Amino acid sequence: MTVAKTGGIEWSRIFFIVLGVALFTIVYYCPPWPDAVNPITGDHITLSREGKGALAVFLLAGVWWVFEVVPIGITSLAIGVLQAMFHIRDAKVAFKDFMDPSVLFIFASLIIGAVFTKTGLTKRLAYKMLMVVGEKTSMIYLGCFVVTAAMTHVMAHTAVAATIYPLLLTIYAMYGEGNKPTKFGKGLFIGMAYVAGAGSIVTLLGAARGAVAIGFFKEIIHTDITFFQLSYYMAPIGWLMVFLLWGFFMIVFKPEKKTIPGLREKARELNSVLGPMTRDEILAAVIVGGVILVMSLRSFIPELKSIDKTAIILVSTILFYVLNILDIKNLEDVPWNIILLFAGAMSIGFCLWQTGAAEWLAINWLNMFKDSHWFVFVMSIAFFVMMMTNFIMNVAAIAISLPVALVIAPFLHVAPEVILFASLVTAGMPFLLLVGAAPNAIAYDSKQFTTGEFFMYGIPASILLMVVVGLAVYVVWPLMGMPITIP
Repeated sequence: MTVAKTGGIEWSRIFFIVLGVALFTIVYYCPPWPDAVNPITGDHITLSREGKGALAVFLLAGVWWVFEVVPIGITSLAIGVLQAMFHIRDAKVAFKDFMDPSVLFIFASLIIGAVFTKTGLTKRLAYKMLMVVGEKTSMIYLGCFVVTAAMTHVMAHTAVAATIYPLLLTIYAMYGEGNKPTKFGKGLFIGMAYVAGAGSIVTLLGAARGAVAIGFFKEIIHTDITFFQLSYYMAPIGWLMVFLLWGFFMIVFKPEKKTIPGLREKARELNSVLGPMTRDEILAAVIVGGVILVMSLRSFIPELKSIDKTAIILVSTILFYVLNILDIKNLEDVPWNIILLFAGAMSIGFCLWQTGAAEWLAINWLNMFKDSHWFVFVMSIAFFVMMMTNFIMNVAAIAISLPVALVIAPFLHVAPEVILFASLVTAGMPFLLLVGAAPNAIAYDSKQFTTGEFFMYGIPASILLMVVVGLAVYVVWPLMGMPITIP
């Protein structure tokens, strides 16, 4: 965002700092709020002092993140500090989340991106892609988006974003505008983040949220959803979003240049200069390929399921240093601002969950739609998950909303399958805040856009997503054989 300065004072920055603190103070110190009442069981969910404190921290962090009043990693530190100082959660618990396996997974993914850059694999891949897609900037957009989405079918979207990011930096360097922000730069990097989410919904390999949601579904409905059944229903929606997002960015961030003259020939020349693959390139490719293969096979080989994916991907980090592909300087160059961002996001996500604040929010929201038309009820669930996944882990957003929704659904004659799939679509595409998904934060490291810009353009993208969900629920999935309503 652009801050207004008067006499050296950043007034808008001060305003949003104070706004965040004011929201925290008002919510934390206000009288107790009414209980949330489960519409089926009649159970009362009380919002405890700790739960109210979690919501207060949540609001402060949201304001500070969106308007970037301090570095986003520092806002994350404030999340842990506030939990400890106001006894919302014990300090050991609040700060332990900063080293959650998911945070270390993001760290390892960024290291893979660094390896691709240092060894030259990034340039090699970028030049070959440009030789294929040509000189039209619209086709460069499309080529980058399709490759990103396709890769998320077989590996975690965080790892894909970290791998694709340096490739996009190389492509952007050939645009001829240096490092300054441009429409093409904004579309290239924000687009990568968005389509990484769109592609990741298609299989169980793109993110953990699918497996968690299917687990809840099986426990509550006693019906299993297979790997291929999920892909059957999600592939048309995921890829429809990829191509719609391409059109969206061609309108919102139409490149300043229609073509980059001589780009294909230049890419061909630069590729030939690289010569044959070096030892480090081969080793890096083998290590990363091996890690991707093992993580992918976890979904099919029972013996591998017990091995955590974070441990698997961290093996690559260790090997990069054991084999001298990376050195200490590369470790010091890791974007710790991004690591801290996600550390804070994990902490506030667990805080909302463990204090009961998230469940209180979910039940109050779904209570508003318990007597609605079935379509309105399904869309309300999808919307709630979409909003929550922008602030907390998508796994947590699914965990707090899906069980309640699946219990209410039969009373509105809604088939549980449509609840599951609609929730998974929106859980995978948080377009508003950087903390919603790791690809968002990785794209931010390009410095092509501000957090405020990301939020602003995320609003129409989120509306587009809800339109696609509505189309899927009302037209596409029924035609594909998914049950939508039940007697």
